[in-house]
Amino acid sequence: MSSHPLSPQTRDALSRVSTATLSTALFKRGLRNQCIQDVLPLNPGLPNMVGPAYTLRYIPAREDLNTIKVFENPEHPQRKAVEQCPAGGVMVIDSRKDARAASAGGILVTRLMQRGVAGVVTDGGFRDSAEIATLAIPAYHHRPAAPTNLCLHQAIDINLPIACGDVAVFPGDIIVGDAEAVIVIPAEMAEEIAREATEMTAFEDFVTERVRAGESIVGLYPPTHPATRERFEAWRREQGR
Repeated sequence: MSSHPLSPQTRDALSRVSTATLSTALFKRGLRNQCIQDVLPLNPGLPNMVGPAYTLRYIPAREDLNTIKVFENPEHPQRKAVEQCPAGGVMVIDSRKDARAASAGGILVTRLMQRGVAGVVTDGGFRDSAEIATLAIPAYHHRPAAPTNLCLHQAIDINLPIACGDVAVFPGDIIVGDAEAVIVIPAEMAEEIAREATEMTAFEDFVTERVRAGESIVGLYPPTHPATRERFEAWRREQGR
């Protein structure tokens, strides 16, 4: 587990900001590759997914090692991960960006939901995707995948560093997903990033209001005009932001 646990305050702050804003805050610190590529939410109407990463890694399946009988073993890494991923965590699955076979299905995702897991992400695909889309747990994948994972994937280990959608994910990294994307935040940066993203969101809401009122972005976004900051601070006081 990470030596930088996610506080309730930071979790709440991250639930109120966009992955776009978080991406910019990370970019300011030199982190350019924190957005998991080619994954989409099955239910974009759910609130933000926020939680520390708990990882599962697949390698290519070998036929003699991946018969249907392997699921009878309670120590099978996929089954074990579903039962051990902590409440409030996000299960992140390295499927080598291969959605030809499922990373998991409706029953396993339902079990994660019932255990209080905050969400699940794979750079492959889920089977039973229409069913998963109705569940009250954020789930992100590349595309639907009906074949069982055993066709192509061998679950090999859990809670070790992985790649997911071309991004390095370490156990305990903070995962945030919204209707647009999934972002990976190094755990030691999470509080600082959440604080800055909250400030950025307030300013962007002010800017959006002014642009909708017909203002030019010149001098407003970025706030290069001296009066912009003064107007923003007055707006914050009025809005209680």
